[in-house]
Amino acid sequence: MTIAGNAQGLAIGSKAENFSLPDTNGATKSMTELKGEKGTIVVFLSSQCPVVKAYNERLSKVYDDYKAKGVNFIGINSNSTESLAAIKSHAEEHYRFPVLIDTGNVIADKLKASATPEILFFDKDGKLAYHGAIDNDRQGDNVTSNYLRDAMNEYLAGKTVTKAVTAAFGCSIKRVGD
Repeated sequence: MTIAGNAQGLAIGSKAENFSLPDTNGATKSMTELKGEKGTIVVFLSSQCPVVKAYNERLSKVYDDYKAKGVNFIGINSNSTESLAAIKSHAEEHYRFPVLIDTGNVIADKLKASATPEILFFDKDGKLAYHGAIDNDRQGDNVTSNYLRDAMNEYLAGKTVTKAVTAAFGCSIKRVGD
């Protein structure tokens, strides 16, 4: 398990560069194509990480709650140690949003992601509004801070996101050469 100290991450307010990656069926999808009208959540995932598994249900609830508000989700798996079959099976079982395959960790490197699950929330203009953890509890039994929901609620209400960076925690992204 790792804790990502987002101090070295992408700066809040930075504009996302468009990227294209294959989904679990091999179809190439771009961020521009998948972005939401009011914002886009990029979530780095793993089919093996126990912390991601503990978040699957919570992620689905966040997706359900914000999809209708114009916020789309893009899952990205950047783990060099996971097979396409495992990623596809996990995605089909748990998510209703696309999961893209980041072979070679190119997008994880560009977005400065280091853990799974790790969230980047980009506003409607593609600027980073939040980077970090979903909430403050690995297992979901004692959540006292809903970082992602709080950030999105503030943004959607036209307010400044007050806690724009938190430390993402979970499993490290297994990079090529690790």
